[in-house]
Amino acid sequence: MNFIGGAIDRTRTVLSLLAAIMFAGIVSYSLIPIEADPDVAIPIIFVMIPHEGISPEDSERLLSRPMELELRTLEGVKDINSYSAEGAATLIIEFDSSFDQDQAVADVREAVDTAKAKIPSTAEEPIVKEVSAADFPIITISVGGEGITDRTRFRIARQLKDEIEGISEVLEARLEGNREEMLEAVIDPAQLEAYGISNEELLSAVARNNRLIAAGSVDTGRGSFSVKIPSVIERAEDVLSIPITATSLGVITLEDVVDLRRTFKDAAGYTRTNGSAAVVIEVTKRPGTSIVKVVDEIKARVESTRKDFPASVEIDYIADMTPDTVEQISTLEGNISTAMFLVLTVVVATIGVRSGLLVAFGIPFSFMFAFIFVNLLGFTYNFMVMFGMLLGLGMLIDGAIVVVELADREMKGGEAPRAAYIYSIRRMFLPVLASTGTTLAAFLPLMFWPGVTGQFMKYLPVTVFAVLIGALVYALFFAPVLGAIISRKQVGKDTGSTVLVDEGRFNEITGIVGLYARVLSFSTNRPLLVIGIALLSMFSIVQVYSVAGNGSQFFVDVEPSFTGVNVSARGNYSAEELRDIVADVEGRVLAVGDIESVYTRSGQGGLSFGSGGTTPDRIGSMFIQMSDRRERVLDGHELEQAYEKAIQDIPGVRAEMRPQQMGPPVGKEIQIQLSGPDLGDLAEEARRLSAHLRSMDGLVAVDDTAPVPGIEWQVKVDRAKAAMAGADVSSVGAAIQLITNGILVGKYRPDDAEDEVDIRVRYPEEYRGISHLDQLRVSTEGGQVPISSFVEREAKPKVSTIFRQNGNRVMYVRANPAPGFLANDKVDEIRRWLSTQEVAPSVKIIFRGANEEQKAVGQFIGVAFTMSLILMGILLVTQFNSFYQASLVLSAVVMSTVGVLLGLLITGYAFSAIMTGIGIVALAGIIVNNNIVLIDTFNYLRRENPLWELRRVIITTGCQRLRPVFLTTFTTGFGLLPMAAGISIDLIGREVEVGGPVASYWVQLASAIVSGLSFATVLTLIVTPSLLMAPQAIREVLRELEGRFRVLQKRQALGVKKS
Repeated sequence: MNFIGGAIDRTRTVLSLLAAIMFAGIVSYSLIPIEADPDVAIPIIFVMIPHEGISPEDSERLLSRPMELELRTLEGVKDINSYSAEGAATLIIEFDSSFDQDQAVADVREAVDTAKAKIPSTAEEPIVKEVSAADFPIITISVGGEGITDRTRFRIARQLKDEIEGISEVLEARLEGNREEMLEAVIDPAQLEAYGISNEELLSAVARNNRLIAAGSVDTGRGSFSVKIPSVIERAEDVLSIPITATSLGVITLEDVVDLRRTFKDAAGYTRTNGSAAVVIEVTKRPGTSIVKVVDEIKARVESTRKDFPASVEIDYIADMTPDTVEQISTLEGNISTAMFLVLTVVVATIGVRSGLLVAFGIPFSFMFAFIFVNLLGFTYNFMVMFGMLLGLGMLIDGAIVVVELADREMKGGEAPRAAYIYSIRRMFLPVLASTGTTLAAFLPLMFWPGVTGQFMKYLPVTVFAVLIGALVYALFFAPVLGAIISRKQVGKDTGSTVLVDEGRFNEITGIVGLYARVLSFSTNRPLLVIGIALLSMFSIVQVYSVAGNGSQFFVDVEPSFTGVNVSARGNYSAEELRDIVADVEGRVLAVGDIESVYTRSGQGGLSFGSGGTTPDRIGSMFIQMSDRRERVLDGHELEQAYEKAIQDIPGVRAEMRPQQMGPPVGKEIQIQLSGPDLGDLAEEARRLSAHLRSMDGLVAVDDTAPVPGIEWQVKVDRAKAAMAGADVSSVGAAIQLITNGILVGKYRPDDAEDEVDIRVRYPEEYRGISHLDQLRVSTEGGQVPISSFVEREAKPKVSTIFRQNGNRVMYVRANPAPGFLANDKVDEIRRWLSTQEVAPSVKIIFRGANEEQKAVGQFIGVAFTMSLILMGILLVTQFNSFYQASLVLSAVVMSTVGVLLGLLITGYAFSAIMTGIGIVALAGIIVNNNIVLIDTFNYLRRENPLWELRRVIITTGCQRLRPVFLTTFTTGFGLLPMAAGISIDLIGREVEVGGPVASYWVQLASAIVSGLSFATVLTLIVTPSLLMAPQAIREVLRELEGRFRVLQKRQALGVKKS
């Protein structure tokens, strides 16, 4: 390796390059945007078609089905979910893993434009919107205060919204709790009757006098003049001056028969913050921007603007994600620093201060190198990137340890530092390159993880790649140069055991190396016995785990800092009644305490992107930010249980906790899909299944999307009788609208409003009610006719949202496992119950949700694990040119996997499909490194010393490589040990926390690596030498058997001759 000699001779150039990389890494780190979760492009497009007053049945038939037929022809569509509800149809199109967001949006828009010809012309313009993980608000700002009018609240909220949207990093600031403005013309029925004016005359007068008329222009030959007819309503006063009719006594204008006022549409829902009415602004940021920077700028804008507001106005920040994100990142950085300190301590104690510092410097160098790549790739600094850093921490100094340790051994033998490091690189270049290559091969298949989970997880292998490539560059280039500069000759220092090992005097060696030499002596004398005991032990562990294991789960259960509550109730409630019901639940939660802020919304409807959407009886929800966990007695899980206990047993109300979901989005953990053509059969089976789930132990938050009981009034018009009276359905509908939401007769755009304001004509409040339907009159040629003479009013069961998936009607039954229970176990229990039931033949049942995701993740990790082993096998065969030695190296993977299962048995953790699964894949890359170094040294010693017997080669190999193998294993395990024990030690923040959010997040991954690594290393140090000795031992056994067989044959031949 002449390039190392050249690099050592040009130390200033190398040091300059090292400084440049470190500086670039620090700059990149400062430029990377900070984010809580990865910005995942969810392969979903949302299409909404509003249509005022349409029923769910008509919405399904006239809006959803025509749109479904057109969208189904698009390439790459996986599922089409449609929600047909009152007033609108919503379609959610889910694409497969080959999803290209821009192309998908363009295709959907084109399909929607084509389908518009098949839907009613009265439908509003369809809304097409892509869905992203960035759509979740990063901060919510509430505007409230005692004695503040609705109009003042809305005006201030609108002003703040405009200010916030002026920030370039802000994607959207959504107003919630505000109501649309309208110009309401309240009819005076007495005046109308006195003047003999019909409803139709009044409505047509307003419509005819609010039109934009393009009168054109006049060309006289001497000039051209445009002609204008100002007829558009610009102010509220313009409406009052509209003439309705003229008599001999004068002109009757709208002012004579209506009371005009600028007001708000009837409330459909309400928002509250911290127990008081408020208007809120939900702010989302653009992808790839820093959450900390954006929130700081938002707060600065709000604080500068609020100076102009009345003193009684209260501005609060709700559900601010920044403190949680900053704490998560800083605590993990502190834990990484702790791990670095522990690693440094171990290395310095083993190979000295100079060599220890040289090895430890590889950690910051590799991280800075990785930050350069993370920044260039446009990634954010989120917890998945930190996940990769944490995994990399356990692997990145392995190469440097091997190189520095061998150079240290040579210097103790009298070599100069320059010669020692050149020799070390020449000897260890291929082993270090192969060990890094096998580690990268283990993570490579994870880059091809499909779906949303794959997009979520892709940050992990990319970060690990960047860290390990940086570590490889450091180990093979910078470490030797730095080592040659700072190291000194160590002639005569502690060379006793080294000399004894080299001379084969193993019985004279003392200490740990001597003890290990005696263990190796036994394992090489009895290789087949040792291998048999190892195989029996591993088989026993697998068998015990299959019986006594704690099941599996999709992700990890992390202590929450946020939580939520869903409130459901059945009945025809007004918006005010719904507000009061939800406020009662809110009051019970607030009484428990330990709340930083709470944001409450009430009102029917809402849509969730989880399977099945929201339940039809959902009337409200709450978002709760818990107080700082250091200042309360209860932890997050206990506090959630306290909230849940407080909201139980409310008469007529079902309130359930909605825990904070970590990891890839999957909704409730248990989701059972029922599909079929018959709504009646579906509803019956969904209710029966839902009732059974509620009766089961270990399940909470059980709900279903079956239709809920409700009443709607149907006004049936007898068309024949109506025709005889000179009326029709249209005139009856217009009359009824006057006592409901009012008739939209036009729009106008006042100077102080951004959007157009509706002009609606309606009856006074005392005339609005079901009983007044019978008293309505319509205008005919024969005069005013009561509609009761040809209309029947009838109460009918109300149909709620109709949910369809891929053209089939679908309902969902969903639940979460209670604390201490696993979703997988409960799903098996439900399956067993279903197998004993008679389900309607038309109904098909499928298990989805986390169970479906867990199965898919399990399948992918299985494939990825197999591909990793194949790639590692190819690399190892290339290096050793031996199938047996490649298989021997890969045997460590099996040992590490069994070690993980043993660790799960000891700790009692469940097998997490993502965390434990990735831990096993990571271990496959880490654990083979020890075997690669062992077997490479074995091959080198055998080649250099052909006269040595095989046992001596194997024992010498083990004794020489014990220290680097111990160091690489111990540094990895010791660095992750605090997290594996569920302890967060933040060296920078000077804080130790047992079972906090950070530790509980990483505990399963860390414990999998520590347990698998410890178990596999012990077996590797004992079993690998036995496996190297096994071929010779087998040949000796065969020769012995052959000799005995020949002796037996001779005896039989002699016996035959004597006879």
